[in-house]
Amino acid sequence: MPLFKKKLNNDEPFTPEQLKKLEDKGDIAVDKARNMTIFDRFLARRDSKDIGRTVRWKRRAGVTLVIAIFILIILWIISWLLTTIGDLVISVENGAAKEGIIISESLNDDGSMKDPKLQLSAQNVTEVTNITYDWLPTDLDTEADGEHNGENYLAYTFYLTNNGKETLDLESTLKFTGIAKNADEALRVMIYRNGEPTIYAQKNRDGSPLEDIVNFEFVEGNDDLNLNDYVLLNDLTEDIEPNETIKYTIVTWIEGNDPECLNDIMGGYVKMQWLFNVDGEEI
Repeated sequence: MPLFKKKLNNDEPFTPEQLKKLEDKGDIAVDKARNMTIFDRFLARRDSKDIGRTVRWKRRAGVTLVIAIFILIILWIISWLLTTIGDLVISVENGAAKEGIIISESLNDDGSMKDPKLQLSAQNVTEVTNITYDWLPTDLDTEADGEHNGENYLAYTFYLTNNGKETLDLESTLKFTGIAKNADEALRVMIYRNGEPTIYAQKNRDGSPLEDIVNFEFVEGNDDLNLNDYVLLNDLTEDIEPNETIKYTIVTWIEGNDPECLNDIMGGYVKMQWLFNVDGEEI
């Protein structure tokens, strides 16, 4: 057996066996290259999909975050609006409406009702701090019709007319529909009726007197927290003749001189409803 293999002569032709081996090696190399190329393309495609999913996820997360912030802002605004003084609704009940009682924020030049309604509402007064009676303008009943709130008080002027054919006795009831943090205990309500003011307030818990103001009337405190029965005033106006008009102005504020005007009521609110009905009809 020879020690060394015979060196092939490059000029010698390939045998069929050698040619077959070279072809097989070439096919394997091509297959490897082809497979590697397909794999590389798969990886590139997968990376592209991952990047797309990541971008879409970030976009969705951003939109979700914006929506969540928006909802929180809305909830905060709602909470802030509730910590106010005001929210007054004035309504003519069915019995009075059938007899021709109507209300309006203003009158025409001839004294007739302008845009008569059966319900009116006054806007809230926000960011209220306590004031005192002496700080109020002296022309609250004459300065404007409709809403004319000040910085720390609610003021609303409207008109009531008997548009029917019969002389009527009319009952008016002002009641609380919402209270928070006992804000009602330091509340003052002044009502002008055809220019004549009357101020309403709760009695102090300790029985101490309130400031001396003309035409001052007291109401009992809201001990049982039954808002349906918590009436601030119940007034009867008799003999309202056909076509007769009564002018009302209501003013509310937190009285700083009231002993119940404490830090505890900060952030509280009161809501009221003023109802008109024919005497004898249930309100």
